[in-house]
Amino acid sequence: MKAFVVDKYQKKGALRLADMPEPELRDNDVLVEVHAAGVNLLDSKLRDGEFKLIVPYRPPFILGHDVAGIVVRAGSKVRKFKAGDEVYARPRDGRIGAFAEFIAMDEADVALKPKNLSMEQAASIPLVGLTAWQVLVERAGLRKDQKVFIQAGSGGVGTFAIQLAKHLGATVATTASAASMDLVKSLGADVVVDYRRDDFEKVLEGYDVVVNSQDAKTLEKSLRVLKPGGKLISISGPPDPGFASKQGLNIALKLVLWLLSLGIRRGAKRAGVDYSFLFMWAQGDQLSRITSLIEAGIIHPVMDRTFAFEQTNEALAYVETGRAKGKVVVKVR
Repeated sequence: MKAFVVDKYQKKGALRLADMPEPELRDNDVLVEVHAAGVNLLDSKLRDGEFKLIVPYRPPFILGHDVAGIVVRAGSKVRKFKAGDEVYARPRDGRIGAFAEFIAMDEADVALKPKNLSMEQAASIPLVGLTAWQVLVERAGLRKDQKVFIQAGSGGVGTFAIQLAKHLGATVATTASAASMDLVKSLGADVVVDYRRDDFEKVLEGYDVVVNSQDAKTLEKSLRVLKPGGKLISISGPPDPGFASKQGLNIALKLVLWLLSLGIRRGAKRAGVDYSFLFMWAQGDQLSRITSLIEAGIIHPVMDRTFAFEQTNEALAYVETGRAKGKVVVKVR
């Protein structure tokens, strides 16, 4: 099968289009013919080697964290899916590989594709949808009438998280450029800060939850908009000791992450708020709940561009510019 492969960890290194063996089908796996694959900044960071200590892969490996396609075979212990089912997923760490013609995934990571979405639209959802769900529902426990600040509202996670937060009954603030104001307001944002003109920490105050997806400077500023007892949840780092324990990292790596997060944890303690890092995980049942929201018309995919499979490197480069509004997808079939 054709697939885009990382031959070695290299910053902005090109993926190689290669002939690879069809993936092995385990007892709990479904083999999926890939029709579309979402492109994420996580792909770039993984290729660059930013996560090789905490999510190690041995090159060459196939990249890609979002997939939509059709089940062609099911393992002997699979009960939820059968050949012909249209599905989508964020395959678990250690078993990624959506930039390919076929992928094998554990059935626990997979959900039926929303009936009202195309393959390309469906492929735009899993990673950002699960990230937003795990931050807002699982970690923050966001409730009606709470206030949440979601950074970078026009990005992949932002466009989904704004819609989910509004569904949960929260008041939503976000940052965006002037060109993206109408988009984020149409998704439900109540307060929009033009990040090129205003400092959000001077405009916002008394928030229950902040979803940080930006750099260390923005993370530190985020402490100032939270009320005492609020929650600062970062999806861009630094990883904290809780994450290190969950990943089962060795003592040396645990110490490294403890030191990396020491400054923000101390700042959070002084501010009387809770800091945590979230690295999203594959979860088919959560994705099925997201499917219900999409089929009910509560959440809509926001897509920027679709590239041909052969243009996967160009799609990755476009995501790296940071200019995409919503998600970028590669059409494999």
